[in-house]
Amino acid sequence: MKKTYILEDLDCAHCAALIEEKVGKLDGVTKSTVTLLTQKLVVEVEDDKAAGLLKEITKIVKKHEPDVEVIEK
Repeated sequence: MKKTYILEDLDCAHCAALIEEKVGKLDGVTKSTVTLLTQKLVVEVEDDKAAGLLKEITKIVKKHEPDVEVIEK
């Protein structure tokens, strides 16, 4: 299953890379891609692991970029 999130106000390339890496290591995630220009995070996740994904992604994003808002698209 592919899920897309908007990372509103993300403006740090280093932070984007860290977020991409950390989200990619979450249980059930097979691929994670952050595009800084569009402020989007696209995640490929196993269907049965998708339920709590937004909460986990938000924790990771807030750790690296506290002012960024995570919005599920």
